[in-house]
Amino acid sequence: MKSVFINQHGDESVLTYGELPAPEAGPGQVLVEIKACALNHLDLWVRNGLPSLRLAMPHILGSDISGVVAQTGAGVSHIKAGEDIIISPGISCGHCKACLSGRDNYCFKYGVIGEHRTGGYAQYIVVPAVNIIPKPANLNFFEAAAYPLTFLTAWQMLVTKCRVQPQDWVLVLAAGSGVGVAAIQIAKLHNAIVIAAAGSEAKLEKAKALGADFFINYETQNFREEVRKLTDKRGVDIIFEHVGEKTWEDSIKSLTPGGRIVTCGATTGYRAVTDLRYLFSRNLVLWGSIMGSKGEMLHVSELMKA
Repeated sequence: MKSVFINQHGDESVLTYGELPAPEAGPGQVLVEIKACALNHLDLWVRNGLPSLRLAMPHILGSDISGVVAQTGAGVSHIKAGEDIIISPGISCGHCKACLSGRDNYCFKYGVIGEHRTGGYAQYIVVPAVNIIPKPANLNFFEAAAYPLTFLTAWQMLVTKCRVQPQDWVLVLAAGSGVGVAAIQIAKLHNAIVIAAAGSEAKLEKAKALGADFFINYETQNFREEVRKLTDKRGVDIIFEHVGEKTWEDSIKSLTPGGRIVTCGATTGYRAVTDLRYLFSRNLVLWGSIMGSKGEMLHVSELMKA
């Protein structure tokens, strides 16, 4: 099959277009003919290499996939060839306590398609049948490939963990990113007040089009000072964070008493400083988050039909 793969970590020059053997569906698996695969910032991290990531080469990147069922393996009866689908990007063992309680992204063996196992930069992919989700009929394949990882991640961060409520003040950092775009829409779905922070006016214009209420350009403005002005020194209820080292300290100090900060990444560095006095004296809540469960993926997909 035609594919784009890497034989080593590095910059874009390590991407190779060529032929690799086509996979076949085994028991409990589904072979998918890929129609679209979105590009995600995660692909850059994996391509460049991560300290704890050990991959068999060649490796195929790509986490956000839509396609058509081409073949089903033994024991798969609820999915039929020819169905339009998306793939839930998280893979788990399926039988541990976390998996059986519906928290599969807490599985000790949890991995992400395109990061820990073969991804979607190819004509075909084999995945467990439990990862197959019907494609919303109102979306084409390109649109359907744009939401799985980003919206799933943002949903778990804001809804499942932070329990966003109407009139909560929500600060979305890196509002022009994939998860940032998702976070704005999810927060507004719950009638929150959204402050979008980004590094360019073009990104803030996009945030405005998505429904954000207030805007901070953190290349020209101090976002902590702007948050204080916008909230009458109260601070925000929720901070959607994945920038990391560059914004972390000011993020902690921008929360109202009882506020929640949730992070799914650290694009500017991992060694963020936390003044613990703010955590305990203001009753702050700190969440780490990765992806989301298959149940949450189903819920997000239902909302995409609206």
